[in-house]
Order: sequence, then structure tokens, then C-alpha cells
Amino acid sequence: MKIAIVGLGYVGLPLSLQFARSGVDVIGLDVDVKKVEALMRGESFIKHIAAADIKEQVEQGRFRASTDFGEVAEVEAVVICVPTPLNKYREPDISYVLETGRSIAPFLGAGRTQAVRTGAQNGRREEGSVAVDTGNGGTDDDESRAILVVLESTTYPGTTDEDLRRVLEEGSGLTAGTDFHLAFSPEREDPANPLSKVAKIPKVVGGYTPECLERATELYSKAIDTLVPVSSCRAAEATKLLENIFRGVNIALVNELKVVYEAMGIDVWEVIDAAKTKPFGFMPFYPGPGLGGHCIPIDPFYLTWKAREYGQHTRFIELAGEVNSAMPLHVVHKVADALNQRSVAIRGSRILFVGLAYKADVDDMRESPTFVLMDRLAERGADISYFDPWIPEITPTREHDHWTGTRSVEWTKEVISSFDCVVISTAHSTVNYGELAAWSDCIVDTRNAMAKAGAPTDNVVKA
Repeated sequence: MKIAIVGLGYVGLPLSLQFARSGVDVIGLDVDVKKVEALMRGESFIKHIAAADIKEQVEQGRFRASTDFGEVAEVEAVVICVPTPLNKYREPDISYVLETGRSIAPFLGAGRTQAVRTGAQNGRREEGSVAVDTGNGGTDDDESRAILVVLESTTYPGTTDEDLRRVLEEGSGLTAGTDFHLAFSPEREDPANPLSKVAKIPKVVGGYTPECLERATELYSKAIDTLVPVSSCRAAEATKLLENIFRGVNIALVNELKVVYEAMGIDVWEVIDAAKTKPFGFMPFYPGPGLGGHCIPIDPFYLTWKAREYGQHTRFIELAGEVNSAMPLHVVHKVADALNQRSVAIRGSRILFVGLAYKADVDDMRESPTFVLMDRLAERGADISYFDPWIPEITPTREHDHWTGTRSVEWTKEVISSFDCVVISTAHSTVNYGELAAWSDCIVDTRNAMAKAGAPTDNVVKA
């Protein structure tokens, strides 16, 4: 089998490698020439993905990267893994999905595969839905099959069977469900989580028609251990939204409780540690300086936007968004208080942020709340720097281009002790928090990192 995966980022690249390891020939398509060239050299641009894994699949001929979308004409399936951000009005931006659809549509009619129907009597054996020659002289019974298109990008219900289907049909002159198959299967990636293995994470799959679902499950069964078929593309799209809305709402809850308990003189981190000893009916969530990453800060508002079309209001989602969006301001106030205790004003102060990535031990800074904190304090006249062992330099982002080119400071006593305040915004495990305690007398900790590391907390303000 030969497939194409469009978008070679945090979702598309791991999926490509897993299919390749499973014996599927993969063409990775991306518009970024530098990314494609790096992959063909066996290099990784994502730190938690080993270059050796990429090089192995390239050398074995199972994985190849390209910028030529015309190669879709030679594959049996196309999987779309492109960004779905919010625009400046906090509305869904599915332009990357639709542009991908327009790029592959002209080649859908050419994509055919040979399906083989056999029996034991003609020397063939069945492996799943694919027949393999056993060498007993059997002959192929060839049947051409329509190409399969699967969307994995998180989005609102209706994107696949309405928006994407429309551009595919218009660009190809074909009909979904008849001339080509269409499905949605949400990505489930959790970078830096040792339990997040592509093959082991159950895969939800929804098809435009029952035949589309059958083809999609056939595809994913080659690389994923457990499949979870649902009734439609929309049910699969809604499943992904529920997963991330669940997290967003519960994070908002503990963020609110952090502020409430702090006013009562109670440490919310101690409370969470105690509560999670309950073996049933409780799942721990942890507060922070705001939401980050490519999913939780964005995905809930895809449903909020779509719900308005049906005259529905998503009050829980919107309230959770308000609570989480207010957390950076809470941290700014904590920084101001910490500086005031040392008779230092924000204006003119030197503030260091430890951690730019949106979560610990990754190099992904998309939607990182640290950017918001940096902006807020810079607007008040502070001189801002950052230290992040995973991100040596800030590369262009959609939301915070003005920080592009800023480099991480060196981790030395002379450098760290020169700052008026250090804010821990991401709790990377590689940071030496004991040294930080010795080198800085003003630390604002938004992640409880100092206490977790067993470092001295005399100079620490929890935020």
C-alpha cells in the first residue's frame, strides 16, 4: 500500500513514521521546502522525534518527503494533518484544510489500487483485507478502488462532510462516497508523554458513508492496534472536541480554585495531591499561567462558533475560556507584588521567564501563555528575557512575530542572578531548580516546580 500524508508537523510526522514501520509506503507532503529537505537527509526538526527513526525509514524506502502534491495521483489514500488555528477574531480558520483539498482534488481520479479477492484454492492467503501471494501459482483478480481522503485536523462538526467534501468534489468533478471515499479520524498526540505511542492510542474513525468507514478502518488497521468506529464524520469530529473541552473546562476549574484557595491561605497543589489519592470519581488537573498548545486553547471555540449556527450557547466553554484567559493577568499581579516587596518597580526591571514551550520537555511553543506574560510585562516597561533548553531561539509564529529572533539566555550564576525576578512558566525537568533557588532571590512559580523538585522555597511566590 502507498499513502500520502499532508502536513509533516507534530501530528503528520509521527503518523508517517508509524505507517512506514508497519510496512506502508508513505509520501509525506509539505509546502515547507526546508522541512522536506531535512527529512530526506534523515534529520529531525522536532526534538522528541529521533532523527534515527526518520533516517531508518528513508533508507528503507518506506518514507519519502516531497512538495509535489501531484504525487497524490499514485497513492491509495491521503491523510490530511494541517493546522486549524483561530483567526484574529477568535473564529475557526480552516483555510489550511481547504487549500489542501484544492491541491489534491485534481489528482483524486487517478488514485487507484489493486484489490485482490482470493480463496485458499488459488494459492492466496488473506491478511486483513489484503490478499498476499503464497507462491502456489494463484492469479490476481484485479479490481480498481476509489482513493480515500481522511482529515485528522481538529475542527468543528461538518467540516469534513460539508466544507472539505465541497472543495474536493468541485476540484475533481467526482462524487464523495462514490468516486472517492471520505472520512475523519482525529489525531491524539501528547508530545513528551511516554504513554503517547501512535500505534497504541485507540483511533476514532468516522466515514461519510458506511463504505467510507470500511475503507478508513482498513487503512488505519495497518498501523494502529485499536480502532473505534463511529457513525459519521461529525460524530468523530465531536469526539475530539469533547476530549479537549473536558480538559479546558477542568483546567479552568482548578485555576479558579487556585485563586480562591490562595485567598483562604490554602495551597491548591497540596489539595490536588491529596484529592488524587481517591481511587474513583476524581481525575487530577493542574493550574498554570494560562492555556497553551495547539489543542486546548483553540478547539473548544470551534464548537462555540459552530453552535451559534444552531442557536445554541456554550456557556460552560465560554466561562472556562474567560477563567483561563485571565490567568496571565493573575501572574502579572503576582510578579508586581513580588517586585514591590523588594522596592522594585516593573518599569525598568529585568525579568527572566524560565520555559517558553507550552508544556514541559517539548520544543513546541504554539499558543504558549509565556508569550502573553512577556507581552503584558513588556507593555509595563519591563526588560524581558527567557531561558528554555528546548527552544534556543524564537522562530516565527502566527501570534507573536515580534519576539522572532530572541535567543535563550545562558544558564550561569552570573546571568541568572542579574535578573530582578525569575518567573517559572514551564516546568522543564532539565532545569536545575536548586541552582535557581541559590542564584535568584525573587522567584514567581506558576507550576509548583520548586516544591516538586525539592528545592528551597524561601524566595518563591506561588502564582
